[in-house]
Amino acid sequence: MLNNLSRRDVLRHAVTGALGLGAAPLLAGTNPLAPQPSQFAAKAKRVILFFMPGGVSHVDSFDPKQALKKDDGKEVGKDRVLTGSMWGSKQYGESGLEISDLFPFTAQCADDLCLLRSLHGDKGDHFEATLSMHSGAMAGTLPGIGAWVSYGMGTQNPNLPSHVVFAEKLPYAGSQSWDSNFLPAYHQGTRIKPGAEPIANLNPDPLTASQQSRELDLLARMNARHRDGRPGDEVLDARMYSFEAALGLQQTAPEVFNLADETQATLDLYGIDGNDSKSFAWQCLMARRMSEQGVRFIEIVDKGNWDAHSNMKSYEKLSKNVDRGMGALITDLKQRGLFEETLIVWCTEFGRTPSAKKSATDGRDHYKDAFTCWLAGGGVKGGMAYGATDEHGIGIVENPVHIHDFHATILHLLGFDHTKLTYFYSGRDFRLTGLWGNVVTDIIA
Repeated sequence: MLNNLSRRDVLRHAVTGALGLGAAPLLAGTNPLAPQPSQFAAKAKRVILFFMPGGVSHVDSFDPKQALKKDDGKEVGKDRVLTGSMWGSKQYGESGLEISDLFPFTAQCADDLCLLRSLHGDKGDHFEATLSMHSGAMAGTLPGIGAWVSYGMGTQNPNLPSHVVFAEKLPYAGSQSWDSNFLPAYHQGTRIKPGAEPIANLNPDPLTASQQSRELDLLARMNARHRDGRPGDEVLDARMYSFEAALGLQQTAPEVFNLADETQATLDLYGIDGNDSKSFAWQCLMARRMSEQGVRFIEIVDKGNWDAHSNMKSYEKLSKNVDRGMGALITDLKQRGLFEETLIVWCTEFGRTPSAKKSATDGRDHYKDAFTCWLAGGGVKGGMAYGATDEHGIGIVENPVHIHDFHATILHLLGFDHTKLTYFYSGRDFRLTGLWGNVVTDIIA
């Protein structure tokens, strides 16, 4: 069998899971991650998702409440009082969107943002809420949204993964958040750890690099013989494909991580220098560079924890860490003509209570019933707020958006009907949105 294959075909069959990629059933000369057509005309070609672990307070970020400040200290239940924000807020842009002073750089892009101020979920536990925001499921591990996007779209660059995750620290629920689960394993997220070596073991040892091709040839023959006796072994096929991806990474990734071709003006926009390889702003710049290289889904997990049951002052450091990079990314994408084809998603696990215990008024508790996420670019109307909470940010009073609706809308912008992007497993068709969800059509340009 292998005698009729080219060296490249051999390498296509030689694989390891060392980079966390995986693969699926292979045919000689085929790429299982080749670009796939959308179900209808897509607004966006890719997604960049910011995830803020711990649950960001909506009333201290993108849904400020003046009445909450006015009524600070007012009793709202046994041993609980309303707690106004420690920070001011302003209206920005022609749209006049009101945004907390904690996010001055992102606020400068107000006319590009679509604030969804009526998100709600089903669980107020970190682990379950993290899984829900990523996979739509509260219990058990199902494919994350990045894996679903990779499954639906494939990749535009065979030398890079279709789905990557920048994560210096793991969020609650860990890598399950970007797992592929029952989807073919090459759709799972490839973790990149910001720092001197973003992808471990990427560069071969110079002393053994010359032996690599011979080693791969031998491994390919052994794997192919083993696989031929086990047809339909998707896990084995998945591992075999990943060597192809690993070889591509060795050639392409160093170029992506090298900032030598970036102008000083661009570095200044993000507030980084050419030696930076760890900051949140550096990750944002990498997201732009990977977008240009054809990566479909890029997630950036903030290393901070917004779980402020006490010490709300921590939000000053947390927001400062992420704000400039997010604003710079939007500006940079617009300057390069990539903004309209790139869907930017900012989300968190849940919100925080607009009230607090009388004995702990410098903090806020978990709150699943109302919080804010936002979208930008990728066919979304900018400069608008959709949905609303009451004057204190406690209850949703207009256009509630469940996490399933949120996911359905993201898939729609990518050209997919969320009810038809399915995968048959264990006797039934699974989908990201479970058994229900509605596209929020009012926010689509």
